[in-house]
Amino acid sequence: MLMRYKESPEPPPPGMVPPSWENKVLHTSFNVGDTMVMASDGTCSGQPAFQGFSLSLSVSDEAEADRLFAALAEGGEVRMPLTKTFWSPRFGMLADRFGVGWMIGIAPAQA
Repeated sequence: MLMRYKESPEPPPPGMVPPSWENKVLHTSFNVGDTMVMASDGTCSGQPAFQGFSLSLSVSDEAEADRLFAALAEGGEVRMPLTKTFWSPRFGMLADRFGVGWMIGIAPAQA
C-alpha cells in the first residue's frame, strides 16, 4: 500500500503540509516475511540521515542469510561480512545503498 500526500482523502490542516510535499509518502505498508512494516516520509526535509540504529533480520537458515545479505549489500557497504559467531552460525552487518544499517542473522530458535 502506498499513499502520497496528494492522494489523501482528507486535506491536511492549513499550514501543516507545504505544496512541495505532494509526492512525499503519507503512508505505506509492506510485508517482510510475516511482519508488516509501516512507514512515512513524515515531516522530514533535506537529506535523510540513517544514523544511530540498524534494522535486524532473523532468518531461518544460512542460504536465506546469504541471499538477503547479498541483496542488501548491492551498492552498499559491508561492515562485517557474514560469519559464524557465538550466538549465530551466520551473522553480518552492512549499510544498504541508502545508508540504512542492517544486521542479518539466523534466528536463535534455529541456531
